[in-house]
Amino acid sequence: MSTDQLHFETLQIHAGQVPDPVTGCCTVPLYQTSAYQFKSADYAANLFSLKEFGNIYTRLQNPTTDVFERRMAALEKGVAAVATASGQAAQFIAIHNFVQAGDNFITSPYLYGGTYNQFKVAFKRMGIEVRVAGSDSAEDMARLIDRNTKGLYVENIGNPTFNVPDFEALAAMAASYDLPLVVDNTFGMGGYLCRPIEWGAHIVVHSATKWIGGHGNSIAGIIVDAGAYNWGNGKYPQFSDSSEGYHGLNFWETFGSNSPHGNIAFAVRARMEGVRDLGPTISPFNSFLMLQGLETLSLRAQRTLDNTMEMSLWLKEHPKVESVNYPGLPDNKYHQLAGKYLRNGFGGVLSFRVKGGKEATGRVLDRLQLIDHVTNIGDVRTIITYPATTTHQQLSDEEQQAVGVYPNLLRLSLGLEHIDDIKADLDRALS
Repeated sequence: MSTDQLHFETLQIHAGQVPDPVTGCCTVPLYQTSAYQFKSADYAANLFSLKEFGNIYTRLQNPTTDVFERRMAALEKGVAAVATASGQAAQFIAIHNFVQAGDNFITSPYLYGGTYNQFKVAFKRMGIEVRVAGSDSAEDMARLIDRNTKGLYVENIGNPTFNVPDFEALAAMAASYDLPLVVDNTFGMGGYLCRPIEWGAHIVVHSATKWIGGHGNSIAGIIVDAGAYNWGNGKYPQFSDSSEGYHGLNFWETFGSNSPHGNIAFAVRARMEGVRDLGPTISPFNSFLMLQGLETLSLRAQRTLDNTMEMSLWLKEHPKVESVNYPGLPDNKYHQLAGKYLRNGFGGVLSFRVKGGKEATGRVLDRLQLIDHVTNIGDVRTIITYPATTTHQQLSDEEQQAVGVYPNLLRLSLGLEHIDDIKADLDRALS
């Protein structure tokens, strides 16, 4: 049966897998191996020259990881996916796959702190310019485009601003300049909350550590290729010129326009000249844990979405809370866009500002007993973070203010506990 005919809840359990042909095992086995026996000399040569697909070495591909990648491609409605060791690695490999020294790409200012610094520091050292727009609007991003611009980047539900981009407007603008649109869909919960590819995104990345894995026990990233962009349009020599690493192979001609597998040029090159050469490989065991998380994703995600909506309403009325930022609230500036692009809810994370300033905010953190004070989101446990001193600590005061990080701001990622117990713990700390 085609995956197009199956619902999300079915795909999260079955997509990308067939029963093991030797043992009949119906769950995905853990292939904890580094290398694989080749069937013949010709077969090995064909694998290394990309004339056939198969297992060479776990830095490139692994049978357990392969199921994880196929499942994520199905959930996000892409043609192929590439797993990485972390979310940071996923966004790095994705951007590095089509941007090189002398190029630039345009980004929204509403970014996770680790992403902000990767863009500001690491890419700069590589000769890649990252231009930060005044907002996530198509108009603001278009103002920065020039002949060296190679792509656009936004977060779906920015961290910690909780902005929701207008994907249709961004996709239309990207098409008018013939540029790819890359979306970090970590807050999109593996496609359960949002599927940017359906709205025109060309590449989606996730920190799979969050809702996909969902249990705070492993780190992973995933890149999903929509298969909808023409990488052979002349702007990207990485795809249209001969590859030095594969004796002149042309990635676009081989895996794009003429591929029997569909347009998988981006995914193939990300794996064979990205993960292969730079090495941020996911371990088979972590792929196995990601698959365990996926099997219950919709159940965990929905409970999280329900808890977050209820918590936002409760905090909004709390006398010790100055303000609440959550797209699900009717007075939120992104509420209309969230209603258009998000399904099943409005996100699993909110932020609120504590009355009394920085000192009062620190006291709230120190008094919590049930809620974990750690730098993570998307866990079965409810987690609180102080962005100004942790995730966005490297930003200057002005940079923090620009992205919505204030000295009295706390970020709350809701877990699966009973909502009354979470409220009680927060109420004790606030009071």
